[in-house]
Amino acid sequence: MRKLLVPLACTLALPAPALAQDTFDGFYAGASAGYATLQGRDETITFDRGSNGSFGETVTTATGANAFSPGFCSGAATSPQNADCRKDSNGGSYHFRLGYDRQMGGLVVGLIGEIGKSNLRDSVAAFSTTPAFYTMTREVDLDAALRLRLGTTVGSKTLAYVTGGAAYAKLDHTFVTSNTVNAFAVLGDDNVWGWQAGTGLEHRIGKNFSIGAEYLYSRYSDSDALVRVSQGMAGATNPFVLAGGVDFKRASDRFDHHAFRVVANYRF
Repeated sequence: MRKLLVPLACTLALPAPALAQDTFDGFYAGASAGYATLQGRDETITFDRGSNGSFGETVTTATGANAFSPGFCSGAATSPQNADCRKDSNGGSYHFRLGYDRQMGGLVVGLIGEIGKSNLRDSVAAFSTTPAFYTMTREVDLDAALRLRLGTTVGSKTLAYVTGGAAYAKLDHTFVTSNTVNAFAVLGDDNVWGWQAGTGLEHRIGKNFSIGAEYLYSRYSDSDALVRVSQGMAGATNPFVLAGGVDFKRASDRFDHHAFRVVANYRF
């Protein structure tokens, strides 16, 4: 009996192993799904006579009248008249992410990178006295971001944080018009850069999993995309021909939207 009790006593005397703590420390991978909405605003198109880079000019008819006096609409034209433009399209978004957090007491500092797609279609239309419509549209093919994250723990399992950093999007720029006499070319860069900022909550479930909710505001500078108009089959009195060729683009280079997401992460 004594031979059995001595080893048992020695075993009980050893220090117990520390229990694993639920922290937000280390690497994680995850995914998000949500809904993205465009930042609504009245948009117009600006013109550059002679394609020399001086936007903000007026395209005129042979009589000197404003060839685009019917105006503009924030959406895609449905007829040659400035009426009942089709509204821009919001939609779902999905992204995959990889991040790293460092927890120091109740403070958490981290870096997160993500890539995915936001289903957004944003149009603006101009109308000429011909009558004719001219619609510029951009859609997101792919977007990505690299952001810092700063948070504080709420209890032992929940993290409240703010996040912000650089953002990138690859856009698809398209153009349609009812003008069949001039020639049109879409020019410029489809790659745009900007920034993101937002806030969120993350809650740990068990040892490795967490779920959360997140809001992000994204702003891109879409300044390079333009449409170049040349003569085509138009006659000498055509307003675009009288101007020596015309470039036009959106009057504002801002392309921004809001996103509301649910997030799931796996921590390694």
